[in-house]
Amino acid sequence: MNLLLKTAFLIVSIVYCHSLYAQVKPATPGNEYEEFEDPTKTLKLPGDKTAVNRALAKDSWWRKSMETHKERIKWYEEARFGMFIHWGVYSRLNGIWEGKPVGGYAEQILRTKKIPADVYKREAIDKFNPVYFNADEWIRTAKETGMKYMIITAKHHDGFAMYPSDAYPYNIRLTPFRRDPMMELRTAARKYGIKFGFYYSHANDWEHPDASGKDWDTSGISVSSIMKGITDYSKYPELVPRVAKYVDNKAIPQLRELVAKYDPDIFWFDTNQHLPVSENLRMLETLRTFAPDVVVNGRMVSLPNFNFGDYLNTTDKPAYFRPQKQVWEGIPTTNESYGYSELDTKHKPASHFIGLLAGAANKGGNILMNVGPMGNGKMDPRDIAILNGIGDWMRVNGESIYGTTTSPLNPQSWGETTYKNGTVCLMVKQWPKDGKLVVGGFNVTVQKAYLLADKKQSALKTSPLNSTDLLVTVPKKAPDSSISVIVLKTSGKAVIDSTYLVNPENLNTLQAFDAKLNGNGLSYGGGKLHQQFVHHWQNADQSLAWKLRLNEAAKFSVKMEYNTQSEDEQGTVFIEVDGQKFPVNYKPTSSKSRVSRILDVGIITLAAGIHELTMKAGDHEGKYLLRPLNISLIPVK
Repeated sequence: MNLLLKTAFLIVSIVYCHSLYAQVKPATPGNEYEEFEDPTKTLKLPGDKTAVNRALAKDSWWRKSMETHKERIKWYEEARFGMFIHWGVYSRLNGIWEGKPVGGYAEQILRTKKIPADVYKREAIDKFNPVYFNADEWIRTAKETGMKYMIITAKHHDGFAMYPSDAYPYNIRLTPFRRDPMMELRTAARKYGIKFGFYYSHANDWEHPDASGKDWDTSGISVSSIMKGITDYSKYPELVPRVAKYVDNKAIPQLRELVAKYDPDIFWFDTNQHLPVSENLRMLETLRTFAPDVVVNGRMVSLPNFNFGDYLNTTDKPAYFRPQKQVWEGIPTTNESYGYSELDTKHKPASHFIGLLAGAANKGGNILMNVGPMGNGKMDPRDIAILNGIGDWMRVNGESIYGTTTSPLNPQSWGETTYKNGTVCLMVKQWPKDGKLVVGGFNVTVQKAYLLADKKQSALKTSPLNSTDLLVTVPKKAPDSSISVIVLKTSGKAVIDSTYLVNPENLNTLQAFDAKLNGNGLSYGGGKLHQQFVHHWQNADQSLAWKLRLNEAAKFSVKMEYNTQSEDEQGTVFIEVDGQKFPVNYKPTSSKSRVSRILDVGIITLAAGIHELTMKAGDHEGKYLLRPLNISLIPVK
């Protein structure tokens, strides 16, 4: 790599120092990891390498597009909360086929049940008539929930356009509905001041014969059938011209059409691994040419160590978040599907999403929360109940979310913290029974403290507990049953302590995502439930460590939560602190489902002061050791 590129990527990787009066600035999109690696290293197709090098060259189209990145992304970073909508002709099927519930995502029912094209047309397209669709109602619901932007599926993997497309005939004109719901939503979004954009499945299209994704077709006509589901085009280079034909014939014309007709603020793409990198870059270049101000998510063109979008997307259905070095977004959904599924009753409570909002804002990220409206055009009443609960909380506490930046404070045992322009918000989940909330690692002058739920902003008493911690005296009863917010208006320079303050009265959960990783090769899981782990642990040179601090001696019961990658992995790890060494023998967990197991480690007594708790490798069978999720310190009285 030449000196120019090395210098550019060094700049990309800078992480600014934490301070209460200096926003933690994420790295410029283009580098998702702490250390930059050559983005062409994993590419096997010569055309992909050429396209990437062209995009990264001096004065390239991509570099010029990133000159306006800060301005383009400003509204998005301030918004923090948006509505994702998966809605299409598949919604009419209700997640049911031939009288039986369909597993997985309901919007992918065409592939899941391998439905022939003519049958899909007869059962989904010909009968799609959402007579109760009301764009004003949808946008108003998003507004009342506290959402600042909306993204809806203009075309999902089934290839069907949910608007009257003049660029390609497979669109909503084939249904009895015939209206343009995208235009109606765009108009309503402007009315309510909501930013608006589209999900467009650019890399997966199960209708076009030259597109990728239709891997169940045995006729040998579709690209994915020929590839047998493989996404490595270096093994089938002769298919690259065919997918390029799809991009030229359908994807690029529809993207240009969506820009021209609807003037979207944001585009959301998905499954880029199903196309050659060169084709993804061609589409991104098209957007940057015709819509230089539109925000583009990170799933349009991403490599294992590089992202060409405006921001990074985390996993589907996240439950936990790890620190990121660029703008990012999590995409939870109300139940387990993104498209409407009548029989999916695994809806989470509003408090779950309030917790996700707090956790994301703490780490400088957005939440794009999905709902899947019904085929008749109505939103599911179960979803409406969740949205109403979130809206009630956001009307009181929204200012603790909007416009915030990454919190400079370390994890707190009682909840999360957010930061904005000299104001720290304490998002308290475990309300102190004795009315004494200790903010660990916080030493700064507090001008005023009050409950966000208190319209009179009655002052709460604050005082330094010691040289590094703050004591806030709060009412005995929490204002909110999920998360209560305390506002600290501050002045002066903060002294941020780098340790986790252990609370002798609360449950203390040390997340693997927050551990210091020692040794090479360790990496993070995606963050779904039971995937908030550190994995690829293979040897004694690798370990995890948490730096702890106590203001008074206390005794704790220690537990460890983990899972394993495969069913042949078992062994021993050691939990060590203050010369105390606890062997923990573990057995494999099922690899067929997301599960975890909690093991008792032992009882420890920690003196006042600073400690380091480590997790080290012992003997093990199988390729890897266990995948740690967290360690809990539970007070013992």
